[in-house]
Amino acid sequence: MKAQRPRPPQFPGDHPHAEWRDHTLPYAIVAALIVVVVTLAVWLIDPAPPKTITMSAGARDSSFLVAAEQYKKILARNGITLKVLESDGSVQNLQRLLDPKQHVDLALVQGGVADGLDTSSLMSLGSVFYIPVVVFYRGSGLDQLSQLEGKRIAIGREGSGTRLLALKLLEANGIAPGGSTVLVPSDGMQAATQLVAGEVDAAILNGDSATRGLMLRLLKVPGISVMNFDEASAYTRLFPYLDEIDLPAGVLDLKHRIPPETVHLVSPTVELVARTNLHPAISDLLIEAAQEVHGMPGLLQRAGQFPSAVAREYQISEDAQRYYKTGKSFLYRTLPFWLASIGDRTLVLLLPVAVLLFPAMRLIPALYRWRVRSRIYRYYGSLIAIERGALADTTAEERRKLFADLDQIEDSLNRLRMPLAYADAFYVLREHVGFVRGRLTAGPRQDSHP
Repeated sequence: MKAQRPRPPQFPGDHPHAEWRDHTLPYAIVAALIVVVVTLAVWLIDPAPPKTITMSAGARDSSFLVAAEQYKKILARNGITLKVLESDGSVQNLQRLLDPKQHVDLALVQGGVADGLDTSSLMSLGSVFYIPVVVFYRGSGLDQLSQLEGKRIAIGREGSGTRLLALKLLEANGIAPGGSTVLVPSDGMQAATQLVAGEVDAAILNGDSATRGLMLRLLKVPGISVMNFDEASAYTRLFPYLDEIDLPAGVLDLKHRIPPETVHLVSPTVELVARTNLHPAISDLLIEAAQEVHGMPGLLQRAGQFPSAVAREYQISEDAQRYYKTGKSFLYRTLPFWLASIGDRTLVLLLPVAVLLFPAMRLIPALYRWRVRSRIYRYYGSLIAIERGALADTTAEERRKLFADLDQIEDSLNRLRMPLAYADAFYVLREHVGFVRGRLTAGPRQDSHP
């Protein structure tokens, strides 16, 4: 039984289209590959900055909430909507950031509230302002917190950062809840009123409760004094999130020289804390807003001191480090935010294209060469089948069909457009067509007998 031979290649007048496909197919394959890579980059990297972010701030009329509202206005200039959530303070802010169910992107967090918590999922954009610890008491001559043992002390409301910090400082001085010292859960104006009325012997004020106006009013009351932290350096060693700062003489009232002499204080800093997936462009905008809001001089800080790259309890983000060293990138310095964002995204998308560009340039000639040679090799498959038929015992009718197939191949070659670079292979193919025609003309081989 004879093996069925393959049919000769058919080119019904489509040679120009075949040549066009030879040129375009390699580019189409490479383009498709680049589209797939870029699509994966968009899906995995997601370079577009979000239009809306959420920030947990503080209680109504607190400095945290005031700062957040200022951030909101500044970000709105660049088309970013900042949703500000009220909270009980730093403790709740940190809890919201650590809870994946809470859709909070960043928050203002006071130093000292993260003890014992896993904060690896968070990063700091830097310290933004001081919230000093100021201790007012009835009488005079106190310079140590341990001297308040056995007295009534207002340490801040439940759940506040003031209370948490006050308990740590008192515990370091041997004063703990449940002892002879009465710890009163009040702060701010309420604590000041109780102190003036004699309902408490001391009040530990921190942050919003230690405003300039309130401190000035308390120091004007006869019998009320402010404690000088002579051991401030020791506190900063024991509590790394604390800084030693000074309340200069006369800074509250120059005319009456209040306070009469420099008061040494300790203070935690408030950090702008975010989740690690915060977009780099949004990070830059937030630090820029913090510079505008907190960069001015104040009672306890110099101009340009904040925001600062110093982070106490959280890892400083790489984007923040880059911003503090070099500022905004060239695109964001020279273009509007929306236009710079498009340019930045384009660069991110072009990165995988650039990585593929060089191997793709080498792949295109190889694909083109394979495409052209494959057209030539298809003819060889039919020639081999015809040659086998020529060497076999065939009838006159079968040989006429073989000649017709060979004529069809030769006619197709006469109309075939071949690049000059492959002319040698083309003419070798034509010689082989003549060789097969000679075999077919000569007829099958005859066995010889001695």
